[in-house]
Amino acid sequence: MTLSHTTDALTDAEHEFQFNPQAAFPNFKDAQATRMVVNEAARGRLRCEADLAYGEHPLRKVDVYPTGGGAAAPVHIFLHGGYWRAQDKENFAFVAEPLVAAGVCAVIANYELCPGSTLDGVAESALAAVDWTRREIARFGGDPNRLSLSGHSAGAHLVAEALAHDWPAHGVDPSFIVGAVLISGIFDPRPVMRTSVNAEVRLTEEIARRRDVERRPVVARCPATVIAGGREPWRWIDQSFRFAHHLHRAGVNPEVRVLPCWGHFDILGEFMEPGSPILSAAIERARGR
Repeated sequence: MTLSHTTDALTDAEHEFQFNPQAAFPNFKDAQATRMVVNEAARGRLRCEADLAYGEHPLRKVDVYPTGGGAAAPVHIFLHGGYWRAQDKENFAFVAEPLVAAGVCAVIANYELCPGSTLDGVAESALAAVDWTRREIARFGGDPNRLSLSGHSAGAHLVAEALAHDWPAHGVDPSFIVGAVLISGIFDPRPVMRTSVNAEVRLTEEIARRRDVERRPVVARCPATVIAGGREPWRWIDQSFRFAHHLHRAGVNPEVRVLPCWGHFDILGEFMEPGSPILSAAIERARGR
């Protein structure tokens, strides 16, 4: 029996600790504040095509950071976390800067958020951002046939949504997705229903089953890296291992890493460290390796 089916054995407080990262790391704002200085500096240095709309909803917008090189560059989309209910692309220019320096066109995407949208709407908008990038990125010097993705927390779930999306049903060859990095993700949404977060996410059993990427076929079978922080609650870490097993069963042999010194929020500091496991994985996946 998988751990997702045994969470009833936890008390309400234990369940909240295991599946609400803000409960496990009450100082989460410290990591955000540390990144803010670096992020603002990156925003000042980078060329950015900002607030490009991929739909009518006000959150259906992306920021594109071109490389400025001559040849079509590989493209990397980053999907932020925030438990499908918070955060904004403007806070993640620090992710784009080292990618651009490595010759990778970076796209930082917003998507619809709960409670204004359901998780269905959140996922559908993230998929629309990926599809818009595939269709439009050539205008910004990117190669539409070399698109990779990374995401943190809820953003990792949305990356998994892109891997599970039935692209062929829409006439699209899924091989345009050449790599994925999934960081500290939640892939089975059902445990969220028992946390305080669900007051905003508003999951029902039906929506949670529909958006459970652990149990949906993997359509885009690209090289993948699955990463968790070693200081995260063990049931949260287990979601990454279970999703890695799901990829393996689908014929993908993912790289799986637990980084000992990181928690759920400060793990994104890896994007600011040259040669770090997460940054290296993002660059390698962007290059189709």
